[in-house]
Amino acid sequence: MSDRILVAGIDTSTQSCKVRITDAQTGQTVRFGSAKHPDGTSINPDFWWQAFQEAAEQAGGLDDVVSLGVGGQQHGMVLLDEYGAVIRDALLWNDTRSAPNADALIEALGKEPLATDGSEDDLDSDIMQRGRQRWVRAVGSSLVASLTITKVAWVAQHEPEQAQRIAAICLPHDWLSWRIAGHGPLSKDATETEKQANLQALTTDRSDASGTAYFDATANEYRYDLLALALGISTEQAQQIILPRVLEPSEAGNNADPQIAGKLVGGCIIAPGGGDNAMAAFGLNMGVGDVSISLGTSGVAAAVSPVPAYDMTAAVTGFADCTGHWLPLACTINGSRITDAGCAALGVDYDGLAQLAAQSTPGAQGITLVPYFDGERTPNRPHATATLSGMTLANTKKEHIARAFVEGLLCSQRDCLELVKSLGTEVKRVLLIGGGAKSKSVRALAPSILGLDVELPVADEYVAIGAARQAAWVYSGESEPPVWQVANETVLTGEPTEAVYQQYVAARR
Repeated sequence: MSDRILVAGIDTSTQSCKVRITDAQTGQTVRFGSAKHPDGTSINPDFWWQAFQEAAEQAGGLDDVVSLGVGGQQHGMVLLDEYGAVIRDALLWNDTRSAPNADALIEALGKEPLATDGSEDDLDSDIMQRGRQRWVRAVGSSLVASLTITKVAWVAQHEPEQAQRIAAICLPHDWLSWRIAGHGPLSKDATETEKQANLQALTTDRSDASGTAYFDATANEYRYDLLALALGISTEQAQQIILPRVLEPSEAGNNADPQIAGKLVGGCIIAPGGGDNAMAAFGLNMGVGDVSISLGTSGVAAAVSPVPAYDMTAAVTGFADCTGHWLPLACTINGSRITDAGCAALGVDYDGLAQLAAQSTPGAQGITLVPYFDGERTPNRPHATATLSGMTLANTKKEHIARAFVEGLLCSQRDCLELVKSLGTEVKRVLLIGGGAKSKSVRALAPSILGLDVELPVADEYVAIGAARQAAWVYSGESEPPVWQVANETVLTGEPTEAVYQQYVAARR
């Protein structure tokens, strides 16, 4: 029998649950399992539990695991009644029904009179923009439909009878960690003491709590006044709702139910866990000065910062990370689908698009794509459409149009990078991840347009790796996390082409 110490990283994402059994010293994968979640934006959390059990079994079980961490999709709203039973299906981050509630909450703060002490003299005169700025000052981020508090407001408005039953509110990773600890719905004959102890066992971390919009990650405290605003109740009534205890980055939470994990090794500690973006950053060994650009359906630029980010334009969300720092994040709605659109328009595959783009020159001979195909979040132009400008009879050729599509994608990510930098975040290293990072054309142009060398980490399950690394850190009791090597596929280099970005900036104004 091996004497090495094993930890587990669990990634409960929108699509699936993945369990990675990991060597605590080296970070190497020992066993792995995964199971699908149902499609949809409103999900019964029991499906997450079933998928976790299936993935854990596929990974050979957790009996020999001394510590585990859970990374999860952010913002999902899980409502529990006094017995710990789920009140209704969880509304996930990608459920947009609460968009009107986000606007209403922004307007509610915007309508409040300016402070008389001069501390708000710099706020915008427009009520909605002033409201966004007040939310940024309160919790680091302005409101969009993805954030948890807007979903709570939706339930209060549309399902008031369900809202009245709320005894606790938690997030997907909080709930799964709680279930792994042996907690869950109690029988109807449970005592008040048993009911309180059950719900008070809920825990979370700063990174995930910072995505609720009712937690101030700088003060490390819940804003019950804002939760009360969403529910339409008094602050005193809101304070009766149990919210998960926010653990320090390396603080041990509950112990796992021995029937679930740790049976053969004297028990299993449950680490704080965290939101998926923060866990991925931790899995990538990102530190202060590092920025990851993730190209998937959307585009996400996330930076590790030693100071909180308050973006008064409301474009950057000021989330926390899972190490005690912050993770300012800028997100574009349009990501790798931009190159998909280019392929469709030109009748080529990805390799064909790359070959065409390589035949053009920086700036695509004056053609610029502003790629807001589905509207855009960064900048906030929800009703915008994409534009292709600068076309003449001389330059309207396939190779230049192909180049414009790739440059448009990367320039939109450069916008995110510049926003993060404008908040005082120093950028020393850029990592390119996600499915879009596989594109040959993206790889060819990324360092020139971003103006920095770009590292391409080997494709891996970085959320699960981050959760496992956190579990190893908690088990070790050390002040610093273990150093696990992250392999790079390559480092992309290129001469900066600042004129390309400036051409793009001029086109999108």
